[in-house]
Amino acid sequence: METAVSSVTAKPAPSRLAYYVKNRWLYLLLLPGLLYFIVFKYVPMWGIVIAFMDYQPFLGVMGSPWVGFEHFEMLVTDPSFIMLFRNTLILAVYNILFFFPLPIVVALLLHEVRHSLYKRLVQTVIYVPHFVSWVIVIGIAYIFFTTEGGLVNELIAFLGGDKIPFLTSSGWFRTMIMSEIVWKETGWGTIIFLAAIAGVDPQLYEAARMDGAGRVRQLWHVTLPTIRSTIVILLILRLGNFLDTGFEQIFLSLNATTREVGEVFDTYVYRLGLQEGRYSYSTAIGLFKSVIGLIMLAGANYLAKRLGEEGVY
Repeated sequence: METAVSSVTAKPAPSRLAYYVKNRWLYLLLLPGLLYFIVFKYVPMWGIVIAFMDYQPFLGVMGSPWVGFEHFEMLVTDPSFIMLFRNTLILAVYNILFFFPLPIVVALLLHEVRHSLYKRLVQTVIYVPHFVSWVIVIGIAYIFFTTEGGLVNELIAFLGGDKIPFLTSSGWFRTMIMSEIVWKETGWGTIIFLAAIAGVDPQLYEAARMDGAGRVRQLWHVTLPTIRSTIVILLILRLGNFLDTGFEQIFLSLNATTREVGEVFDTYVYRLGLQEGRYSYSTAIGLFKSVIGLIMLAGANYLAKRLGEEGVY
């Protein structure tokens, strides 16, 4: 007995051009961001070649003599290199240890606030410092902490203590730098973590409550594991900029008495590149920083994947 089998003709796969035409508006939305990275990130990378040249502006890139790794050898043998690397590394580690966890903690605390009006008010107040320029922040710090009429020192003197040179003491410099970063950027850093927390499935909290979990256990066993991938990705990206300690803030805070503990690669590059005109040497320092950041990024991404996380790529 013959069985009738209905044959279904497979539709041909759409061409690549048809796919692009169908999604043309999505690619149009992608275009501005793509152009930004091409124009401001990839095209300027051509300038790193002057790190391997004795660049002279009147000769141009094509006419300047090639010197290979001479500037990098000068960097690692520079008497200031150890001091620069130490200061940059300490501030970078402080950023990871003391600043990076704070937005996570604040986001978790805000998530537990049930009064919506109070929550929005707190968010607004802690977001505002992000929009204040570093010039204003350093000015505020001066008003509060200077020994010449600063509010904090006047209060210390009123209570019978000795005034503390917060702004000119090498021992207080890094504490002041980190305190300013925490005040200015912690609130803004909570945005991504609050968005990640908002995406947690409410059924997970309901299941935890049915199992007898309180608020703390829900936070520890539901919220944190759910946003762990977000934390890991942001940590990896932060490590990619590990040696970027913030030029403007440190440049405005430096003085003759704090330079030994406050001079970092960013301020050193400004002083040599723009003030002394040593363009090739300062470019070599910037390239050195970028290579360290790339190694940190790749290493952190590899380690995250080995530990079962998604990673950045």
